Amino acid sequence: MTQPVTLGGRPLMPPPGTPSEELLIARFRSHARRLFWSALVLIATFGATGYFFGNLPDGIEDWMLLTAAGALVLLAVVLPFVIWYSRSTTVTTRRVIARQGIGSRRRHEMSHARGYTIAVRRGPLQRLWGSGTITLSNGVDTPLRLANVPNVTLVHETLADQIEVGQILAHRDAQAVGD
Repeated sequence: MTQPVTLGGRPLMPPPGTPSEELLIARFRSHARRLFWSALVLIATFGATGYFFGNLPDGIEDWMLLTAAGALVLLAVVLPFVIWYSRSTTVTTRRVIARQGIGSRRRHEMSHARGYTIAVRRGPLQRLWGSGTITLSNGVDTPLRLANVPNVTLVHETLADQIEVGQILAHRDAQAVGD
């Protein structure tokens, strides 16, 4: 009897017909360069507030300055950060899960075993930052678009590997059931 190939005491592939454990491969958000303008607004707002605090012309009080600065920070810094933070992508050994939403959550999944095509698009700024947009399409469901994925080449290679492994396991399990 042959022993299964293991890595760290865990089998690399489960025996035929047994469900494989779903393991986390990666969890990421879109590239943080999207928050560049928010950081610039935050720095400029703090600088301007510090400069004008106590030096305002008659008729304008310091609380008005602080209120305007607070509103600007809330709309131009906090809101974009919360929106960026509420969107994440998870890659497991079985599927790709894209989540987004603040109040109500929206979730889109693609199974590796069903297979899908991977399209990568990289604009000039995305190439500069090492990011890109990945579109996953299986021809049946709505395509899953992952915008501004950091390390897009690594994510593309990982997804291609997971499709291959998922289809091998599905084929092997189908053969085991047919026997």
